[in-house]
Amino acid sequence: MDLDGTPDVATLLEAVESADADVREEALDRLASAAWRDDDFAVATARAVPELARLARELPAARADLLRLLADLAERDDWPEDTQLPAVAAELPSLLSFAQDPDPAVRDSVTALVLSCRHLDALPLLRSRVAEEPEPGVRGHAVTALALLEPGDWRRALLADPEPPVRLAAAEDLLRTAEPPFPHELVDICAAAYTADPYDLDEGHWAPAPHRRFSDRLLDDPEAALRAAAQGVPLAHEITARWRDREADVLPYALRDLEDGELHRLARLCQNLPEESWAPVRERVRPLPESERAAAVTVLARVRAPEAVGEAVRLVTDDPGAPPGPYSVVLAVRAVTEVFGADALPVARAVAGRIGRTHADLIRVLERYPEVALGVVDEIAALVPRYEGSHAWAAVELLGALGPAAGEGAARALREEATGGAHSSVAVYAAMAHHRVTGDPALALRLLEADGPTRWPAFAAGLGPAAAPLLPHFEPLLSPDEHPVTRARAAHAVVSITGRVEDTLEPLAHCAADAGIHHTDRLAAVRALTGIGPLPRFAVAPLRATAQSPRRVVEDLGGGPEQHPDYVLREAVRALLATA
Repeated sequence: MDLDGTPDVATLLEAVESADADVREEALDRLASAAWRDDDFAVATARAVPELARLARELPAARADLLRLLADLAERDDWPEDTQLPAVAAELPSLLSFAQDPDPAVRDSVTALVLSCRHLDALPLLRSRVAEEPEPGVRGHAVTALALLEPGDWRRALLADPEPPVRLAAAEDLLRTAEPPFPHELVDICAAAYTADPYDLDEGHWAPAPHRRFSDRLLDDPEAALRAAAQGVPLAHEITARWRDREADVLPYALRDLEDGELHRLARLCQNLPEESWAPVRERVRPLPESERAAAVTVLARVRAPEAVGEAVRLVTDDPGAPPGPYSVVLAVRAVTEVFGADALPVARAVAGRIGRTHADLIRVLERYPEVALGVVDEIAALVPRYEGSHAWAAVELLGALGPAAGEGAARALREEATGGAHSSVAVYAAMAHHRVTGDPALALRLLEADGPTRWPAFAAGLGPAAAPLLPHFEPLLSPDEHPVTRARAAHAVVSITGRVEDTLEPLAHCAADAGIHHTDRLAAVRALTGIGPLPRFAVAPLRATAQSPRRVVEDLGGGPEQHPDYVLREAVRALLATA
């Protein structure tokens, strides 16, 4: 059977009964995504619950997967009103006998199905699974399911169970219902049970809320999390992802648990280490692992290892040069130039010697070394029309950063791009850079007006008083009826153009103080507020909380080697509070 393209649910259900094992597996894989999709395919799968249940009863080879799919469908709570979700619960009685199936995966899926349906009539079945299930992992899941449906003191009796998954499930649920600071007993049982039978802590949750993995729950109490980390639970980076100023505390465990591909996370951690903690990092990273040489250089730069400069030069000169090139080299060079400053001049010279023949983002490194950039300003200007590999954006921004020193050749290249280039966004950036090089705002004003200046509020702010002709576009956006971010961006433009504070402080302060607004817009508002006047009273307490919180107020899913955005926001808020 051919499953190419996008087969419908009926075709996939037919394929589940195929004699071809590969066809069956592919069909089940496609159906498995239904519960997490938000489209007609998901709805059609939910409506096929009776057929899915029939197949689960009749097809032993597919039974575990089909029962798991039914559990996932039952767990979802946002189906359209006409989807008839109760069909899953209606089919459950005919499936409960598989709790005695010889296959542990099938027994496990029945447990998940009972839990997803919140089927209290099946509590005796779960109790028997907890008492009699021979497979430790399946029994641990039964403990979790029963605890969510019938919490009680019976969980404590399992804390001394001989099987680690069972002990962990019991302690995990007790931890879920405890309040920080967590009892050492529960922390130690969780840590010991996990290290006796470890698994990937990043794998998906087995049970729905309010269940919480012990590793996630421990993070609500940093001291408990550190206690578990000391006993072997790999929580070092998770602790610093949730709590501020814990880098030195977790460093021994981060070095102990360091795996391939994690050097960039270590580099971020090292940005906030005291000098006395640098030596063990250097010893752990040396000698440089060839497969992760650039990432290792990034780490060594953060702990100021002197060889980082020479290694960065080699990274640049050894780069094969085909754009876009290895981004890990960019990260290493950024770290070295940021940390070593003038002492990294050889790195800047190496970058200048390869302008246009390596990753475009290396061009931006030369903003720290204007004298080196001016030595190759003509080569940089020649990159302005090169859109591939983002060379155009990088070259335009560097020329703008050089300002009047960039000279007439740079001004001409920017003017030509702004007036005759083939990329509208690059044209606007080029016009802004042209203003910084020549001091003439006319070209930027013309392009911003034509493109709709409210698309570019930061650019209007960057023009300062010269952007006065654009004020009629921004002043209406100060209205309380506008979105807070729109108001703040407009306020930034208005205050930069006019210096007016009477109608701009309030929208900027609301944006800066609102924890629900994305951190990039909050950071922009904080920086716009800094130095322009007294803070409105309503913003003071939220901003102090942002500056003083021991917990992160910004989550960063990227986890790259550069400074955590939470610390960037904190430092900006501290600067604002110090000057307001």
